[in-house]
Amino acid sequence: QVNVVESGGGLAQAGGSLRLSCVTSEHILAHAAWFRQAPGKQREIIAALSWRGEDVYYAAPVKGRFTISASADNSFDTVYLQMNNLEPEDTAVYFCARSGRYSGVPSSSGTSYGYWGQGTQVTVSS
Repeated sequence: QVNVVESGGGLAQAGGSLRLSCVTSEHILAHAAWFRQAPGKQREIIAALSWRGEDVYYAAPVKGRFTISASADNSFDTVYLQMNNLEPEDTAVYFCARSGRYSGVPSSSGTSYGYWGQGTQVTVSS
């Protein structure tokens, strides 16, 4: 059983920054993605990164402000989400997910990801 643990959430002011981290308990070959779910809204994908980083996807609301990356040692055991120029609309629970695949491009569907973290709350005040 692979465990996924997120950290780094918290409270930020509009225009500020936060960096989320996602660590897996075992080394796995798998695409990575960050999803978020705001109160009363459906879970949405915001960023995805293919195994070894060849393909990157950003949802329109975060493009140009958020950056997904993997650990510098190329192990992909840790995945980050750097969030800059935060907006109150970014307030949500953020989830890290790892898929069971490492080939092709990462999916934007949550059903393609078999390993999920418990989520970390991000709150942005205006």
